[in-house]
Amino acid sequence: MYNYLQLLSEQEKSFLIERPFPSSYPPMLATLTDRRFFTLEWLYECKFDGERALGFCHNGNVKILSRNKKDIRTTYPDIVSAFKDQSCDNFIVDGEIVAFKENVSSFSYLQRRLGVKNISLEEASINPVYYYLFDILYIDKWDVRDLPLRTRKQLLSKVIGYNSLIRFSDYVTENSKVFYEDACRAGWEGVIAKRIESKYQSKRSLDWLKFKCVKGQELIIIGYTKPKRTREGFGALLLGYYDRDKLCYAGKVGTGFTKQSLLSLKQQMDKYLTLIPPISNINESIVYQDVTWLQPVLVGEIKFLEWIEEGKLRHPSFKGLRYDKEAKEIIKEIPHDA
Repeated sequence: MYNYLQLLSEQEKSFLIERPFPSSYPPMLATLTDRRFFTLEWLYECKFDGERALGFCHNGNVKILSRNKKDIRTTYPDIVSAFKDQSCDNFIVDGEIVAFKENVSSFSYLQRRLGVKNISLEEASINPVYYYLFDILYIDKWDVRDLPLRTRKQLLSKVIGYNSLIRFSDYVTENSKVFYEDACRAGWEGVIAKRIESKYQSKRSLDWLKFKCVKGQELIIIGYTKPKRTREGFGALLLGYYDRDKLCYAGKVGTGFTKQSLLSLKQQMDKYLTLIPPISNINESIVYQDVTWLQPVLVGEIKFLEWIEEGKLRHPSFKGLRYDKEAKEIIKEIPHDA
């Protein structure tokens, strides 16, 4: 294995914490902001439109955990196989599992793998995914989260063996404004700005910021309307989010579906039918007899232009189901004045 300790100064070695291999770590989360700044004190990475995942390798045993700590290794046996070939026996990495449409990560394309369990390597190769690593949390016997990000990036680039499936997430420090503009022009979701001297904090932090090109967030599916004309499955989804413990209405979305996704999503939703509306602040214009209500369990990724005054979405479009996030954690994302 690569002698990673030679990359560290004596001061940095003092940041290492020896501890037994952990079973999990909460991931560090970025904060949404409308500010845009481009300085050498920060590095900038592409914001992938995929599934956040922490990869664990402990003496040849591989585990992949989603953001909500679900074990998803049977969904990605190809990634598990690639990790078993690593020369380092003990490590924990952070990254994003993505699928591509042309040269842009596509959450819609990733839907072909999300939630699918116990698939073979041959089946996985039909709908390929790629694991882009952007951080490392543990190596050998050391918790390295207190090291500055710039040093963790060096360790990540040297300790892990990369191939077509396991990839290093590139970043820039110079010409970052051009990098952001190019990402938006190419159709990427945005970039993540990270303070280059920051520690890895297992919580949401202002040291990681989301610079989005287009707006969007996860919302809870609370019901659906009847289909009209020749449409099958359902007409539109009713959406919600939590404000503290109160479930609030966020409007409807009726675009972004294929015929196949309409039918498969309805099949999923009908597992959670309820006769009681899960929210109380519904506009009277909604015709109750045309709505099938759902328990607030399923979470969807929604793209939209903006929030409007009534707390609803302007021009929303459905992108897919999220299996890595729990409904209870879905709130209205308000940009922080970072």
